[in-house]
Amino acid sequence: MKGTLKAQDNGSGSSTSAASHSDPIVRMRQQVAAANRVYEHKVAATKKVFDHKKAEAKKERDAAIKAAHDAAGR
Repeated sequence: MKGTLKAQDNGSGSSTSAASHSDPIVRMRQQVAAANRVYEHKVAATKKVFDHKKAEAKKERDAAIKAAHDAAGR
């Protein structure tokens, strides 16, 4: 059911319809869905930054390991 609500509430006008809907339960669910969308967007952006930083750190680690192997092999 959670996926169904999320799929239904992905419309761009849901925040404006949340304020105009007469049923308080529907309004609450729309507001919760909007809050979840904002949260998921922020989490996705943070994951992208994390993945980028992780890739940079991996390159540095791999270069240091290669240098250590090269120094020991000579």
